[in-house]
Amino acid sequence: MRDMIKMVVVLTVLCIFSGGLLAALRTGTSAQIENQQLQFVKGPAIMKIMEGALNDPIADRFKLKDGDVERSFFVGNLGANGQAVAFETFGGGFGGDIGVMVGVNPANDQIIAVGVTTHSETPGLGSKAKTDPKFSAQFKGMTLSGEFKVKKDGGQVDALSGATVSSRGVALALTAASEAYSRLKPQVSEKIKDFTK
Repeated sequence: MRDMIKMVVVLTVLCIFSGGLLAALRTGTSAQIENQQLQFVKGPAIMKIMEGALNDPIADRFKLKDGDVERSFFVGNLGANGQAVAFETFGGGFGGDIGVMVGVNPANDQIIAVGVTTHSETPGLGSKAKTDPKFSAQFKGMTLSGEFKVKKDGGQVDALSGATVSSRGVALALTAASEAYSRLKPQVSEKIKDFTK
């Protein structure tokens, strides 16, 4: 019995130590992981959306709580074209969630550009959601409000040939972006003012 108690105490101490070590490791590396994601995963889409920006949109960012989700917003100074803000949402595709970065002109709520950040879609088919410039270009100028659907579903978006599910995933991500933008617009507008000073 004494050996059993000893073993339980030792296991408990080891579990507490391991848990603490993992928590400290996660806390210590979270900033570095975020920077790596910004530079290599989200960065290319942000820089493409904010092409010609007079500032560094990746550095000029802020976070807002949207329910249980913390969203990052990237601010771009587009000179004579005013300011833009970009943020990421997700929609279900064929192989899993598709991450979509959407850039919006807060003066008129029009989409300035969209870019796929992450996906697990089929190479050569669904992956075109990220690489086909005609697909992403059709969102430019649309107002970020309401629901986005492919034309097969009665919507406004031309689906990629042979990749309707992936196209729907991008449309779902845009609908999620519309909902989040509608909820957070007052805070977003207030935060953007900090970057004009």
